[in-house]
Amino acid sequence: MTLQQRFKHVIAYFKENMPVAETELHYRNPYELLVAVILSAQCTDKRVNLITPPFFERFPTAAVLAEASVDEVFELVRSCSYPNNKSKNLVGMAQVLVREFNEVVPDDVTLLQKLPGVGRKTANVIASVVYEKPALAVDTHVFRVAARLGLTRNAKTPLETERQLVRHIPQELLPIAHHWLILHGRYVCIARKPKCNTCGLIDICLYPQMHPAE
Repeated sequence: MTLQQRFKHVIAYFKENMPVAETELHYRNPYELLVAVILSAQCTDKRVNLITPPFFERFPTAAVLAEASVDEVFELVRSCSYPNNKSKNLVGMAQVLVREFNEVVPDDVTLLQKLPGVGRKTANVIASVVYEKPALAVDTHVFRVAARLGLTRNAKTPLETERQLVRHIPQELLPIAHHWLILHGRYVCIARKPKCNTCGLIDICLYPQMHPAE
C-alpha cells in the first residue's frame, strides 16, 4: 500500500464512521476556547470542563481576567496540571489580548503565538476550531495515532508530524482530521493498551507489526 493509498483509506474510514468529530472542551466563544485549550495541556478535557464554569463566572471576558491577580486565578485552576504556570499564562494572555488585539482572539497562527501560554498546537486548535482555518494541531494522540497508522514516517517532533500530515490531507479536511485522530487516540488507539480488537483500521495499522507479542 502506497502512502497516498493509506491516507485515502484512513480518510474514507473516518468519513464513514466518524462523520461528526468536534472538540470535547466546552466553550461559548473564542476567548473561552482559548482559556480551555491553555488549561488542557497535559490535562484531560473532562477535568478542564469541571474547572471552566466557575472560572468563566468569575472571569467572563479577557478584560476582567487581565485585571486579576495570578493568585486569584490559581485558586480556580489549582486542580489541573501545572497550575502555577497556567495561572501566569492566563493572566498574561488576557493582558496581551486586551492591549494588542482589543480583546479579539486572532485567527492567524503566528499572531496567536504572541499570546503567553499559546504554542503552535494551541494556535492551530483555535485557528481550525473557531475560524475553520486549514490548520492541524498535533498533540500526543495525533502524534501517536499518525505514526501507528503509518501516516507519518520517522517523525520525531509534533511539527514534523504536522508537516507530513498536511502534505497528504486535503485542506478542507484538516480541521476535522485533527479531531478524528484525537478521538481515535483517546478512545481506541490508547497509549499503553490500544483496543486493536475493536479498531476498524487494524488491517492497515503498523502497531501489530511493531508489537507482535501483544
